[in-house]
This record gives sequence, structure tokens and C-alpha cells, in this order.
Amino acid sequence: MVPSLEPVDPVDPVDEPSGEPSVDWTALPDAVRTRIAELGAEALGALPKVDVPQQLRAVARFTPAKRARLGAGTIIASLRDSVAFRTAVVEWCREHRPATLDLGGDDAAAVAAAAVLLGEDTAPHYVELVTRRASDAGLRAQRDAAVTRADRAEHELAKVRAELDATQGSIDKVRAEGEVELERLRKRLREQGVRVRAAKDEADNASAAIERIRTETGAQVKALTEQRDRERERAEAERTRAERAEADAEIARQSAREARQADEVRLALLVDTLDGAVTGLRRELALGGSGPRPADLVRGATEAHGSVSRVEDPAALERLLTLPTVHVVVDGYNVTKTGYPELSLSEQRERLIRQLAALAARTSAEVTLVFDGAGVVAVPTTAPRGVRVLFSDPGVLADDVIRALVTAEPEGRPVVVVTSDRAVADSVRRRGAHPVPSAVLLARLGRS
Repeated sequence: MVPSLEPVDPVDPVDEPSGEPSVDWTALPDAVRTRIAELGAEALGALPKVDVPQQLRAVARFTPAKRARLGAGTIIASLRDSVAFRTAVVEWCREHRPATLDLGGDDAAAVAAAAVLLGEDTAPHYVELVTRRASDAGLRAQRDAAVTRADRAEHELAKVRAELDATQGSIDKVRAEGEVELERLRKRLREQGVRVRAAKDEADNASAAIERIRTETGAQVKALTEQRDRERERAEAERTRAERAEADAEIARQSAREARQADEVRLALLVDTLDGAVTGLRRELALGGSGPRPADLVRGATEAHGSVSRVEDPAALERLLTLPTVHVVVDGYNVTKTGYPELSLSEQRERLIRQLAALAARTSAEVTLVFDGAGVVAVPTTAPRGVRVLFSDPGVLADDVIRALVTAEPEGRPVVVVTSDRAVADSVRRRGAHPVPSAVLLARLGRS
């Protein structure tokens, strides 16, 4: 039975809402809140600005539908807290929507919203009625949903039972067929068991024979493997000895070739030197036109031969450069750091190489230029024609390379060593070379 919308003790309608709300606005049902928000949103657009609370002035610029949707909370809070705003909304409803304030209507939510706005003492009863109706409607909806689910479940249960009965019949049929097939398989299994036992006996006999053959074969293979390993070791030892003998022979042949080549080079240079000396001697004899002098035949004294003196001027160096097959060995950095130390090392090397190439072209002398290899990042791969450029290996000084070059020359060949290092000059002088200070060579190069 639906409760009546009329309150038990009806009161006369009042013209103005009371100052304090007679109902808890925070506990209003959704239908009542929506109705109140719609009335407030509709009235908000028509009220004077002075009647609109500050927090609703931005909402007032929206359309009524948008006000009710977006500003519902603010509108309801303002109606609850502002008596003036609530009174203005009620007056607007009386003037433009009087039916919305009718407390005798059939719509419980509309009646409750009107009672709340008017501040009626019966408003809590209307709100409770709406709440109860909403709860009853929710319960009815839940009941109907539950009944629907129960009907659906009962239908599904009947369907499952029918399927279960059909499945049970199939299971019984399959079980009967399975028992027949199982009995047939048991019979075949018994027959196969007899055959398997016979085959197992044959397999055991074959395994024993195979094991015996494997043992005999393993012994034979082991003996053959040991014999092969011994032969391989002997062959490897013979190969090692042959390779060692071949390496020793190759080293001996290489040493013989290098010695023969060095002897041939020294012999060729010696022949060239002797040939030049003989040619010069013949020229001097032809120019002099006379034989030995009386002073040359005096006994008791011997003329000094083979003494080597230090060259101190460019003219003396020039005379040495005109000797046949003369070999000029230059201490590179000793010369460049004497002549042009302000340049970088690479620029010093390039400048000296160019100057020596021009000197070699004019004098036909063999020129060897030696630099210290320490600290050289990029070694030139080519040198100008007529100049041999050498860099000492790591851990080897250029001074030692110069001494080795002088020692490698055959006796009798004129060798000129350009250096201002006194120790190097003294050591090459003892080996028969002509030491020349770096300043003398620079003076000669500057004159070219």
C-alpha cells in the first residue's frame, strides 16, 4: 500500500521559506536533489545579479541544462546556506512556475523538493517518503532481477540435466564397448607376452655374443691404436728433426749469403776506390812529368801515410767530396739543431734532406742521413734520390748506427762523417773516417 502524499497534520502554506532549513540537505535523495538543482538552475538565469551569490555568478552564464548538470552541487549548497537566494528562487517559481510549489501533486520527488524549498515542517516526511519509495523501487528491481536470474538458472539446470542424461547414456555405451575391447586387448597381450619372452631370450643370447665380439674387437682396436700412436710419435720426431735440420741449413745458407753479399759489396767498393786512386795517381804522374825526387830516396826516415785529420773549413770538405766513391754519413739532428733549431723536428728533417739531395746531385757522393728514431711518430716512406735516410730502432742510438756504418765500409774507401759530437768524431777517426763538424757542412750547404 502506497502512503499518502498528504502529511498527517497539514499546515497552511507560507509565503516565505523559514530562515533555517527543516531538513538535512546533505541526505536528500538523488531525485529530490536533481529536482531542486533543476529549479535553481532555471531560476538562476532570470534573477537579478544582486540576488545571485558570488559562487554562482560564473554558473549563471551557462545554459539551464548545463547549470543543472555542472553546477548542481554549488546551486544546492547556495540554496541551503543562503536564505535570500532560496527566497528569490521560491518567488521566481511562484511567479513563473507555480505548479512546482504545489504540495498536493502526485510526483513525490517534486512535492518533497517544493517542501524543502519552502522550508515546510513536513519536508522531512516527504523526503522520507521519497527515500522509502526509492528504496522500495530498488528492492523491487533487485527482487525482479533475482527472480529473472533464478528462472534463467532453473532453465540452465534443466538443460544441463538433459545433457547429463544424454552424456551418461553415451558413457554407458562407451564403457560397454571399452570392456569388450579391453578383454580383446588382454587376450592379445597374453599372446604377445609369450612372444616377448621368446624374443627376450634370443636378445639375451645375441647380447652375450655381441659383448664377446665387442671385447675381442676392443682389444684389437686398442693394440692397433697403441701401435699407430707409437708410429705417429716416431714420425713426428723424425719430422721435427728434419724441420730443425732444414731450419739450421736455411740459417746457415742465409748467413753465407749475407756474408758473401757483404764481402762482394766491400770488394766492389774497394775496387772502385782503388780504381779512383789509381786514376788520380796516373793523372798526377802525367801532370808532374818527372819521377821521384832526391829527397824521396833519403834513407832513415819514412813519410807518414793514412793519417786522418779533422776538416775545419768548407774548402777541405769540398776536396773530400770530390774523392771517388766517397761516402758521406750525416748525424741528422746534430746538424739541424746546430743550423736551424727554431724549426720543428719534422721541418728540420725535411729541410736537411732537400739540401743533401742537391749536394748529392752536384757531387755524385753517396749520402746517408741518420736520425734518432725515438719519438718519431711518422717515419717517411720515401727519400729524395741520392740520399739514404735511416732512423735508429727503439733502444738504439743514432751514434751507434753511424759507427756501424763506418765499420761496415771496406778499408781504403773514403768515408766522411758529419757530426759535432766529439765522442762520435773520435771513434770514427780511429776507424779511418774523416770527421767534419756540422757547422762546416752547413756553411757548404749555404754556399750552394
